Amino acid sequence: MTTSTLRVKPRTPRRIAFSQQVGRWDIKFSPYLYISPFFILFAVVGLFPLLYTGWVSLHHWDLIAGEGPWVGFDNFSFVLGQQQFWIALRNTFSIFLLSAVPQIVFALLIAAVLDTNLRGRTFWRMSVLLPYIIMPVAVALIFGQLFGDKYGLINGILGHVGIPPIGWHTDAFSSQVAIATMVNFRWTGYNALILLAGMQAIPRDLYESAAIDGAGRVRRFFSITIPQLRPTLIFVIITATIGGLQIFDEPRLYDQYGTGGADHQWLTLTIYLYNLGWGQLDFGRAAAVAWLLFLIIVIIGLINLAITRRIASNEGRI
Repeated sequence: MTTSTLRVKPRTPRRIAFSQQVGRWDIKFSPYLYISPFFILFAVVGLFPLLYTGWVSLHHWDLIAGEGPWVGFDNFSFVLGQQQFWIALRNTFSIFLLSAVPQIVFALLIAAVLDTNLRGRTFWRMSVLLPYIIMPVAVALIFGQLFGDKYGLINGILGHVGIPPIGWHTDAFSSQVAIATMVNFRWTGYNALILLAGMQAIPRDLYESAAIDGAGRVRRFFSITIPQLRPTLIFVIITATIGGLQIFDEPRLYDQYGTGGADHQWLTLTIYLYNLGWGQLDFGRAAAVAWLLFLIIVIIGLINLAITRRIASNEGRI
């Protein structure tokens, strides 16, 4: 038989075992399964309420009657035409600045102290978190006694030194300072622990080399700690911005009425939203305020991102 007459039998493809196929699927799809709980949870408690609030803001929506006729952007135009909205926006930014700036500065200083060789470091690190776990109602009761107009402890101390009493519930700026103090009391320790975690990740070799070169503690703080802590600081600033613009508990509990003051001295956007939704039972306009607040937070977040990238690019050039 010659070679030409031989017929080569085609090889049948080898079947992949089911276990091998499952292994390939595991390698391909398991990373997506690991991260899917976050996206599922975000879709349920974050994305869906956001989109549904946008749908409500485009309708005349009553608490009792439910969904009404389509009104488009009339709710937004109504809200933007109200003086209370702009007063609430001004007060929100004022309280945010009065609370966020001192809060981050003091948190940075507290974290720097806790990062040293203190006796009982665990006790001090736990103690700075105690104000964070106190209920806002208890904080409001305590600071209500401190910032009382007639019988408050602070006005009593000021009276002993000859300073006239301050209208903590009548003057706009004074009331916002009092509310910002409540916010700082609750959140400074929380941010201090986050900054402390970032400080502990800084290599100690940098401090030792700087100390050998003759750099003092203050110089090491500004030349090593602050630059190395920049990502953590950015995170703290962004979270403080989001939380500060959504402040509700402290101004709501600052007096017995919870409406933002007789002359809207400490009326914030969240209280204005609450008054529209549960006071006037107009969920459409309340949802419009919620979306405007969301857009404001997004814009400020984009500004923070742009500043961060600008700083990073300048460092790269250097």
